Amino acid sequence: MILDFLLAMLWSFSPFGEAKVGIPYGMLNGLNIYAVFIFCFLANVLVFPMMMFFLDKINVYFIRWHFYKKSALFVARRAKMGSGNKIQKFGFFGLMFFVMIPLPGTGVYAGSIAAYLFKIERQKAFWANTTGIFFSSVIVWLATLASMQVI
Repeated sequence: MILDFLLAMLWSFSPFGEAKVGIPYGMLNGLNIYAVFIFCFLANVLVFPMMMFFLDKINVYFIRWHFYKKSALFVARRAKMGSGNKIQKFGFFGLMFFVMIPLPGTGVYAGSIAAYLFKIERQKAFWANTTGIFFSSVIVWLATLASMQVI
């Protein structure tokens, strides 16, 4: 049981799933549905400070490597083209809605990068990401709960 909670939280912390995978994993493995929501949500919230630390401190050293710089520029261009106009135009709410959509590539990792690229104030970006994660987690939680009732 503890291992299942840890795995659900790791999925929620992972860029490969975030809470969109962690919540269903925990619920479908028989864990308490409310505890899964809380732990996976909190694990996903922890991504933002980690990403900001990485972008502020570690990114400076990695950018010297050609492969990393090329990859970072690709991600930056893609983020600006994909949702840049909406995030710049609507600020807090644009970032919140971007993170809130429970689709691949729209979670807190992408939201943190977007906040960094568009120089959104750190505290506003944190609350926009946290609010977006919350609503995304609620959507995934309710969808998983509904699918469990059908099974």
